[in-house]
Amino acid sequence: MGKVLAVCTSAVRGVQKEDRGAALFVANHGLDGDAHAGDWHRQVSLLSADEIAAFNARGADVAPGAFGENLVVDGIDFRTLPVGTLLRCGDVLLEVTQIGKACHHHCAIFHKMGDCIMPREGIFARVLEGGRIAAGDEMTIQPREAPLPLQAAVITLSDRCAAGERQDESGPAVATRLQEVGYTVIEQLVLPDGREGLAKELIRLCDQRQPDLILTTGGTGFSPRDLTPEATLDAAERLAPGIAEAMRAASLRITPRAMLTRAVSVVRGRTLIINLPGSPKACMECMDVFLDQLPHAHALLRGERMDCAR
Repeated sequence: MGKVLAVCTSAVRGVQKEDRGAALFVANHGLDGDAHAGDWHRQVSLLSADEIAAFNARGADVAPGAFGENLVVDGIDFRTLPVGTLLRCGDVLLEVTQIGKACHHHCAIFHKMGDCIMPREGIFARVLEGGRIAAGDEMTIQPREAPLPLQAAVITLSDRCAAGERQDESGPAVATRLQEVGYTVIEQLVLPDGREGLAKELIRLCDQRQPDLILTTGGTGFSPRDLTPEATLDAAERLAPGIAEAMRAASLRITPRAMLTRAVSVVRGRTLIINLPGSPKACMECMDVFLDQLPHAHALLRGERMDCAR
């Protein structure tokens, strides 16, 4: 159980929020009057009071809202909560959607201290049920009555698609196929071929948004710019080679050129990452190989008790 210490808003993005003492939380929108409210997954930002206190002990001297957070709460270590956690505060029900946030433009706090806690300690949520939250209100973690629906992200690797010279057909086809079998596709990206950019996005997605599955399409061949497997291995914590091996074995029955694919399959955190080929047809053929096995894989990665011997 936690206790709300501050409720902060700002009408303009990019500036520190001010403690209002209370605010109205609107379902599927966020805090009434706050610049970060809207139809997206980061409607509400939260920070643990202990983290702010520890940062101030280093000489930061910051007030609630200085990091752009909406809620400061004592008694809950937000950084340990997984995506999908439900937080109840009176009538308001929040669902955690992201852990941490990349800092692209260092704020005044960072320039003063050489550090900022929001990128690694802050969390974000969306408002499932609306109501009013005021300082002094209690916040609790509410058990889920049903598991969080399976979530996925799709990344297309193509220099020409990223430059707008060619339409991406594979990414939308993969996303549609995932939606048809019950996944919520939380992000679709188109990136240039290469290593560093993809590795950065894979790490961000796995660590911050924590989807069950990421499928990449393209960049698995022998061309000098085909570095999708290397980027995927850069992000990997564990290997899951059987999926890529099964795709190659099945594809070899269709074309001998399947032996030239360098696709890999790996795990980071609770996220399974699988490389797919670049063509829509080949993507569908490869997805035929593994899709019906993924529910079991996701259950294991989520830590659900499974009797694998059966």
